[in-house]
Amino acid sequence: MSRNIINTIMKRKYLFLGAAILALIVAIVFLVGRKGPENEMKPRIHLVEKGNIINTVTATGTVEPIDQVEVGTQVSGVIQSIFVDYNDKVTKGQLIAQIDESALRASLLQRKASLASAKSELEYQEKTFNRIKMLYEKEMVSESEYDEAKYLYSKAKASVESLESEVEQAQVNLSYARIYSPIDGVVLSKSVEEGQTVAASFSTPTLFVIARDLTRMQVEADVDEADIGQVTEGQRVTFTVDAFPDQVFVGEVTQVRLEAVVESNVVTYTVIIDAPNPDLKLKPGLTAEVTIITKEASDVTVVPAAAFQFSPRENESEEMAIPQSATVDKKKDDMGDTHKRVWLWQHGSLVPAMVVTGIDDGVLYEIREGVLPGDSVVIGMDHSQNNSSADTAKSPFMPSRPGGGRR
Repeated sequence: MSRNIINTIMKRKYLFLGAAILALIVAIVFLVGRKGPENEMKPRIHLVEKGNIINTVTATGTVEPIDQVEVGTQVSGVIQSIFVDYNDKVTKGQLIAQIDESALRASLLQRKASLASAKSELEYQEKTFNRIKMLYEKEMVSESEYDEAKYLYSKAKASVESLESEVEQAQVNLSYARIYSPIDGVVLSKSVEEGQTVAASFSTPTLFVIARDLTRMQVEADVDEADIGQVTEGQRVTFTVDAFPDQVFVGEVTQVRLEAVVESNVVTYTVIIDAPNPDLKLKPGLTAEVTIITKEASDVTVVPAAAFQFSPRENESEEMAIPQSATVDKKKDDMGDTHKRVWLWQHGSLVPAMVVTGIDDGVLYEIREGVLPGDSVVIGMDHSQNNSSADTAKSPFMPSRPGGGRR
């Protein structure tokens, strides 16, 4: 093959390749530079509706009886009899245990005997004193004899008074040997058994714990210091316990204690929650996951928080006319209500609207004035995406869809 033929073929290849590249560049410029509906800014609309907003504080607590009493003994001795057991119902004044009375009765008899002896001594010293006194008044005995008789009489009188007190205390101790329930309730715990010796020398040992009424319980919740400012008495509470994970219990805040509890450098405050327990499902000691409803608005007009974050100045384009309006997006009036600005989409245009907001949960805001259910608020702007075959430009180098030319 001659050199001229080869050169001619190469030139034709270069010309064809150059034409293809040029056609591709023209197609790209046509597609990029083409201005159509897909480049227009379209509002992202949210239809205003009714809803509920709830603000909550969460905490962990423990279920406890509202009123429980620790029953102990004030005397030492051997437990002779126990008349109740765990979970038994008791009434006020019911005998629930008894300590062996032998030693206590012996102590009482000893003190009574000592008292009788002291009374005999007092009677003797009283007669002696009266006789010496009469002789002293007649100056028949010395003053020292009179003083000694008076002293012995006073000493005998004091001894009798002291022994009377000891007898009374011994009688009280004997009565303490019988242990009675101080309230109507249920026995939660029993710390002793028959035959066990209890010592009350330094402190009163606890024998029983009795809860007054298990149909009304309370939850002692530990609320973090960052949240305690939102908690007040009377707020509604819901909580769950692991024993009944599918059931939600309800209650009410009855007390916010002022004493701070510091543990591992974490400050919490104890919040007492009244928890009705008519079916006795709640048991003392259960761990409760507590939700305190601090603010609540039901069936109110709501809009998403994104409506307040939208600003048309950040989305301004040639296709959209932005009306001039107040430059303030948020302010408070004399009543303390918060005013914010949202943008409505009306008849194809952006229209500003000042609204009065109430509570919010970070996602939704309560609207008290300014917009109504059914209004369209703008929460953003998007480029329109028109994918119809009639409006989409085609590249001459892209293959056609099979059957695309059919009608």
